[in-house]
Amino acid sequence: MKFEKNTELAQANLRIIVAAIALGYVSLVGLLPGRSVDVYLPVIVYISLFLLASILLRLAIVRWPGHYPLRRVFSMVHDYTGTSFGLVMGGEAALPLYAVMVWVNLGNGMRYGSRYLAVATLLALVALAIVYQLTPYWQAQPFMVLMLMITSTVIPLYAHLLLERTRKASEQAIAANQEKSRFLAQASHDLRQPIHSIGLFTACLRESRLGEEERRLVDNIDRSLLNVSQLFRSILDLYTLDNGRLLPRPQPLHLGNWLQELARQNSEAARWAGVELRVRPCAQWVSVDPALLTTMVQNVLSNCFKYAAQRPVLIGVRRRGEGLAIVICDRGRGIAAQHLPKVFEEFYRVREVRDKDVEGVGLGLSIVRRLGQLIDMPVSLRSRPGHGTSVELAGLVRVAAQVPSARHDPVQAGLLTGLKVCLVEDDRNVLLATSALLERWGCEVQAEWSAQGLSSDCEIIVADYDLGTDATGIECIDALREQRGWAVPALILTGHDVEKIQAALHDRNIAILSKPVRPTELRATLRALRQSAVLAQVAGVSPSA
Repeated sequence: MKFEKNTELAQANLRIIVAAIALGYVSLVGLLPGRSVDVYLPVIVYISLFLLASILLRLAIVRWPGHYPLRRVFSMVHDYTGTSFGLVMGGEAALPLYAVMVWVNLGNGMRYGSRYLAVATLLALVALAIVYQLTPYWQAQPFMVLMLMITSTVIPLYAHLLLERTRKASEQAIAANQEKSRFLAQASHDLRQPIHSIGLFTACLRESRLGEEERRLVDNIDRSLLNVSQLFRSILDLYTLDNGRLLPRPQPLHLGNWLQELARQNSEAARWAGVELRVRPCAQWVSVDPALLTTMVQNVLSNCFKYAAQRPVLIGVRRRGEGLAIVICDRGRGIAAQHLPKVFEEFYRVREVRDKDVEGVGLGLSIVRRLGQLIDMPVSLRSRPGHGTSVELAGLVRVAAQVPSARHDPVQAGLLTGLKVCLVEDDRNVLLATSALLERWGCEVQAEWSAQGLSSDCEIIVADYDLGTDATGIECIDALREQRGWAVPALILTGHDVEKIQAALHDRNIAILSKPVRPTELRATLRALRQSAVLAQVAGVSPSA
């Protein structure tokens, strides 16, 4: 609808411009030496009335946008009337105006479809017949008139055939794209589950008492799994961006704390790469979507770990005008100047012989730039061969410092020992892996396959979103909260589209993590949920579900 409205308005603007030019031209001709204005006065009056009607028509389009068939037909009659008047008054010299008639005919068909093309063709034939009846020159040239009639029929007919082919091709492309979307959505869910469970099982192994050789093997599994997860997330990020369904949700964020937490989450990957990850302290607050910003910085760090291994990486914050910028610097081999204009292109990689074992397909920086465009954060890169690379994410908007929540013993808040967790998951491997890992962390886990008839005295609910045909994770959490009489802290783990689930929450206080979940993310989220529960109990608050 928006496209049609804009097209109709553009047509109205062009009509006014052409009429104004014609009015000026005829007026100027009438003022030339040897010319009489009186001869051109009827033409000037008519064009002036035509221009006034065109302006009123434009105002109507602006005032009542949308699809109005009668208004579109009136526009065609208006255009053909003006063209016909010119052909009648101009005689032989006005024949080039026939091109305007063809333009009006095809223009309406291309803008509004085959039905309007047929109406425009019929009106054009009627206009030509009227001009023939009123113009002696045309009556003396019957074969010319016949040729114009045939041309006014054949050209729109051919345009109709092209429009039909284009429409069918477009429908096929849309259907193929929808099928691809359905396939990717299902494949996304089906692939997330095993990757998620493998990651949790590996984390369980890491929590066990292992010998040096066994720990080395677990490290190798973790590294391989991390590469698969990063590639998988990059493809999904690209798919989500292509769909245009990603909407930023800015919120106040303490930049220093967020960077420190991000560094902690990447400490294992940095250790595997032999990278010393340094973060400069920062006390600034900004307004940004933390999830999208995390994806941007995570992709940059992933490149640092791949191409600047065994070297330090520094993350800092700098002032840029009224805003702030995150700067990530490494001391890797750098990028040659001829590659710099292309590094943000999809699937472009700066490859050298010794890179044959470096994982990745060249999506990271392209996703960084596209996310930056989405949240209005320009991304720039500077690099010198042999000296390293610096990536800057600018455009962060500073906000006033937020009042911190009431604090309590941070050590106690970070512990998970004794935490009662109700875990609801219909995938057996994921249930076993999650349950085993939570128990390794000291939690008391109530593991359930289904939400039917569920009751629990848990402190935290962890549920998969898709629980088969019985219920969704949201419905399971709602039922348990109603049973307990207060809003038990809850977390949803999902392999589905996070945006849809967030829309379905309707302001419920439920955290969401997207599978495959990294153990550090899961642990940090559970700690935060336990902290919120403790604060609620200290304050004597029992919010209703």
